[in-house]
Amino acid sequence: MAWKRNPAPQSVYRRQLSSRLRELRDQAALTLTEVAKTVEVNQGSLSRIETGERGTTPVLVKALLDAYGVSDAETREDILDLVRADQAQSKPWWRKYSAVINTTQYGGYLALESSANTFRNYEPQLVPGLLQTGDYAREVITAMRVDLDAKQIEALVTVRLGRQAILEGEGAPKLWAVIDEAALRRIAGSPAVLKGQLEHLLTLAKRPNITVQLLEFAAGFHPGLYGSFMLMGFPEPNPDVVWVENLTNSVYFDSSADVERYTEVFDHLRARALGPPETRARLSTMIKEL
Repeated sequence: MAWKRNPAPQSVYRRQLSSRLRELRDQAALTLTEVAKTVEVNQGSLSRIETGERGTTPVLVKALLDAYGVSDAETREDILDLVRADQAQSKPWWRKYSAVINTTQYGGYLALESSANTFRNYEPQLVPGLLQTGDYAREVITAMRVDLDAKQIEALVTVRLGRQAILEGEGAPKLWAVIDEAALRRIAGSPAVLKGQLEHLLTLAKRPNITVQLLEFAAGFHPGLYGSFMLMGFPEPNPDVVWVENLTNSVYFDSSADVERYTEVFDHLRARALGPPETRARLSTMIKEL
């Protein structure tokens, strides 16, 4: 099972870059040792660039392309664009909150989320973070993170709300959320906070890039009882990733077997949940009840 502790997953651009550089070196029939001597760079550093463990610079990549005999201008520029994009993503908007994000082991998730183009999220206990209101997020973070002070909590609320911009505008990613009824019945601080959250969820559920389904109590036992998970998809040729959180750590899986298993479970859950129109009708009823 492919899992990583305290992960800092590579950006989509870095994964593409590392794959292309390995491919070009193989086509040139060169070993890492030979390349290291040619470009006068430590072999270990080159190895980490090829595995995506570290970034690189346009200057070094130009030297590598020369060593691999890559003269086509378009190919060279495409690869250099990946370098520049990875460098830009290493300075994200949430960087100024890095102290609290590192404390909560959140940075790796944000790095993946910012470059995903599809999300499939199952949540048994909470409204998905990308769909939360500020008041709801504050209640959730305050209750769950008793180790944080008020300033840190507000920082995380700000980050959570800032993340939601990814779902807006032309070409926004698609989000498909299956939410257990328990998450929508649990009082978040006060009935007013929950009502505001449900109203917000109903509004978002009408967007063309957002699908929301309610998994009723009546569905009984199901594979989602293991807990929440997020399946993230990326532009080709990058593989999907599954992200799972627990109390003390966060884990991501990128092996095809793990992704296929979680995809199977998600498909099972959405098949058992209310359809999107029925979900919106149920949300309207729940709002009136509050």
